Amino acid sequence: MKEATGELNMTVITVVAIVAVGAFFYAAIWPRIKSSVTKNTKCSDAICAQCTESNGNRTCTDCVDGDGNNIGTCTYKGAADND
Repeated sequence: MKEATGELNMTVITVVAIVAVGAFFYAAIWPRIKSSVTKNTKCSDAICAQCTESNGNRTCTDCVDGDGNNIGTCTYKGAADND
């Protein structure tokens, strides 16, 4: 009976640990990932007022999306295409 209780305790500890890691990911890490993906998606469709290029990276300022909402600054990797 003691072995069964010990196995149940380890199962409960494992489940609690998995829930804790999942909660940490969802609360601390996921918002950053989601924000980054959203910003990159908006930047790929952005219309920017001014762009500068340095070391193969292009930084654009005063960017707006298709609806005219201000996005701010976007950074692109690679050579600038002809906007």
